Amino acid sequence: MTELKLSRRDSLKGLMGVGVASVAVAAGVTALTTTEAAAAQVHMDIALETLNTALHQLEDAMPDKGGYRVRAIAAVKAAIGDVEAGIKWARHH
Repeated sequence: MTELKLSRRDSLKGLMGVGVASVAVAAGVTALTTTEAAAAQVHMDIALETLNTALHQLEDAMPDKGGYRVRAIAAVKAAIGDVEAGIKWARHH
């Protein structure tokens, strides 16, 4: 069976697609009032989506990276938790 190997550039191209979609979402939010925009937390939502994409890329990567892949997965999971906590906090304050 042939294994698909993506280069780092290919992985970044996938993240760039997320960035283009994020710009479209952010442009749509400009029509909202300041209060609505703050409640929407567009940048936090985009960060969360991007972190989830990064997590999936790391999980799909070849496992032998001298332990750095595993450390990166843990760091991204921690960042996801922090962003989610920030979103939750902002909704209640």
